[in-house]
Amino acid sequence: MSAAIFADTMKSFPADYYKMRDTKAQKEMFVKILYPLILKEERKIRAERAFVEAFFSHFTEDGIKNPEAVARLAKIAKKYRIKSLYDKEEYLKRVDTIPVSLVLAQAAIESNWGKSRFAREANNLFGEWTWGKRGIVPKNRPEGERYKIRIFSSLEESIASYMRNLNRHWAYEEFRDARLAARREDVPFTGFAAAIHLKRYSQMGVKYTHMVKNTIKKHQWNLLDLPQSAPGIESGRELAMLLGMKSAIEDFKSGAVKEGLN
Repeated sequence: MSAAIFADTMKSFPADYYKMRDTKAQKEMFVKILYPLILKEERKIRAERAFVEAFFSHFTEDGIKNPEAVARLAKIAKKYRIKSLYDKEEYLKRVDTIPVSLVLAQAAIESNWGKSRFAREANNLFGEWTWGKRGIVPKNRPEGERYKIRIFSSLEESIASYMRNLNRHWAYEEFRDARLAARREDVPFTGFAAAIHLKRYSQMGVKYTHMVKNTIKKHQWNLLDLPQSAPGIESGRELAMLLGMKSAIEDFKSGAVKEGLN
């Protein structure tokens, strides 16, 4: 099965994943399962950003006169909680991708490599909360608290929700500002750079950012953040083959490159 199809059919970690006794092999499988799903969500965000950039490049000509374009822009504004429909700056700040290394590191930390109760029972990779009726009550939830652990129908849905969270929640404005500044300076916004601005993600604060950075470094996931224009390689992600993910990436590329992922 190609990784592209794998990404569409894999809703949860398979039972065999939890039976693995080789820790190194299990961690490689963790990445093999999540990597195509991350790229799939990344592609959706890139498409939204491309539309936004195209819209505002023609804004004075037909931006308001084109009802279908305005309707799509309004849909994106609602998704990313952008208050002013024609605030180009806010779109560019919020509608953007998350470093792959950061996604993997936080997923590994928050879900204990997919082995946590919430990952198993709710496909919740990032510890996201909910105050709705549907959710899992944490065993050690403090008395008086009403939050629950959000239930997702799939791992893909959890990844998409996490990306929306970083892209629109007030707590991560510093993260978005840093990402926009990196774009304007034409420098890579890596997982290392991003982690510094996620002190609000955990009650651990700065210690949490160090944990994220150390996880990225330990597993060499920083290679996944190299720009596609890096000299001597087709893409920074090609180097991920050095991480024991060769088959996953080759399968994924064979099935998805034709769709313009690179």
